[in-house]
Amino acid sequence: MIQFELNGKKVEKLLDPDLILIWVLRDQFGLTGTKFGCGEGVCGACTVIIDDEPVRSCQLPVSEVAGKKVLTVEGLEQNEILHPLQKAFIDHDALQCGFCTPGMIMNAYGLLIKNPAPSAKEIQQGMENNLCRCGAHGRIMTAVESASKDMKGGK
Repeated sequence: MIQFELNGKKVEKLLDPDLILIWVLRDQFGLTGTKFGCGEGVCGACTVIIDDEPVRSCQLPVSEVAGKKVLTVEGLEQNEILHPLQKAFIDHDALQCGFCTPGMIMNAYGLLIKNPAPSAKEIQQGMENNLCRCGAHGRIMTAVESASKDMKGGK
């Protein structure tokens, strides 16, 4: 039996502890926002937040989240109101195909937890390990900066 907090709710499931977290989120909880990209922890499409840290879920055994807080892109929306990052990605057209977007948003969320008012260079450094093949990087940077301001971290 594995217990953890998922998007603000305590969950408990009988699971093989070696199951990979991304597949547990998608197959056991129906949370399909987290995407499977490279499967090697490199592209960032599978990024979730675990205890306020962005983590690649494609190689993490579910046993590693026992007793921890897991946040997925679905958990950012509250009472049908988009999180400022989700809204900024829409407002600034910071996506094309949308495949990398959940991982980008979750990585940006992790960045803004640690640094609520990052400079452009800090955003670039914080986001550089999430890959976007569509080339929306400039708009992604603008969206993260805008969200920072909307979250009152920026000026």
